[in-house]
Amino acid sequence: ILDILSDPNIAYILFMLGVYGLLFELYNPGSILPGVVGVISLILAFYSLHTLPVNYAGLALILFAIILFLAEIKVTSYGMLSVGGVISLLLGSMMLIRSESALEFLEISWSVIISVVALTVIFFTFVIGYGIRSLRTKPVSGAEGMIGEGGEALTDLPRTGTGTVRVHGELWNARASTDAIPKGSRVRIVRMENLTLIVERDDPH
Repeated sequence: ILDILSDPNIAYILFMLGVYGLLFELYNPGSILPGVVGVISLILAFYSLHTLPVNYAGLALILFAIILFLAEIKVTSYGMLSVGGVISLLLGSMMLIRSESALEFLEISWSVIISVVALTVIFFTFVIGYGIRSLRTKPVSGAEGMIGEGGEALTDLPRTGTGTVRVHGELWNARASTDAIPKGSRVRIVRMENLTLIVERDDPH
């Protein structure tokens, strides 16, 4: 296992996999598994990199590339930040292992670098992009989620007092928004005031 972890290609892949996992968990909270895989991968990656002649300038460029990709998702740059991220990731990947060290035979394969860069672009464009858009989407729940829903008046619904309606199998206090609504009528929720539904008649005829 130690021989495998000392391979710069494995260290590089583990590091990027760890970054992917943590970012996926951050922007898609509740997934759990990606976060766990990410943490384990980063721990193994840091152990592996500790045994290798790491160039911290290369590591900084990789981290900077990740920042640029995240910024591209949030800011309209017409692809300029993505181009900068690709260049930074390529340079960082090439520089990650110090070539001037005594272990000159250690290097990251070009095929691995190209594959990781391509996967990174796809990852940030689709996976993280989708997660951020989901976080930005205002959740429809509570009072807002009930507006427009239909129900049935179980009692007469006056304008000034309250009666009872059934909505999705649940009983709610309700009152009519305009004219009084007789028992048994179909109703539609127009708004909510505290815990009282304000409804209007919704009979098909």
